[in-house]
Amino acid sequence: MHAERSALADDLAELDSAQWACRSLCGEWTVEQVVAHLTAVASVGPLRWVASVLGARFDTDLHNARRLAEHLGTTPDDTFANFRRVLTSTTAPLGPTAAWLGEVVVHAQDIRRPLGIPRAPAIEVTTEVARFYARKDFAVNSGTAADGLRLTATDSDYTTGSGLEVSGPTLSLTMAIAGRGAYCDDLTGPGAEMLRARCS
Repeated sequence: MHAERSALADDLAELDSAQWACRSLCGEWTVEQVVAHLTAVASVGPLRWVASVLGARFDTDLHNARRLAEHLGTTPDDTFANFRRVLTSTTAPLGPTAAWLGEVVVHAQDIRRPLGIPRAPAIEVTTEVARFYARKDFAVNSGTAADGLRLTATDSDYTTGSGLEVSGPTLSLTMAIAGRGAYCDDLTGPGAEMLRARCS
């Protein structure tokens, strides 16, 4: 997580105001809002996370919006400075490490793809997230998206599931089952359209 946050910070360092305001692949959030969300994830421990979810009456959108607002600066430079302060944070909400590694990997690509930044995580990092996401729903409905499909990576020996095959780069498979339809363009196979429909 530290390495992936640092790599993202390198990519963010030279963004201009228009790029900070660019819509990300994460719903309606801008690049700046995604960065604020990542700061929140690295700043909220289990007890505060539970209290926040309870305070939002289990409305995860409200919970996320409140925590994001806490870490959104008055300018993109402020927001970026907040993020830089948590690059080596070991704080995380409840859940397995792979889940929070996935937060960094997926949200970094939510930013990079719209901005045309080509950097991708190391294959072993992406594979770890892919394995976790295909097994269960956690922060995203990735297990449901992968259900009944055989995911086959074209850049590693990663494969999982049974059913109609979907093949492509490990990162694209991971992002697609995380609900990012833009990455379905990188995928082929008889199950690719089914996965695209699930993304929408």
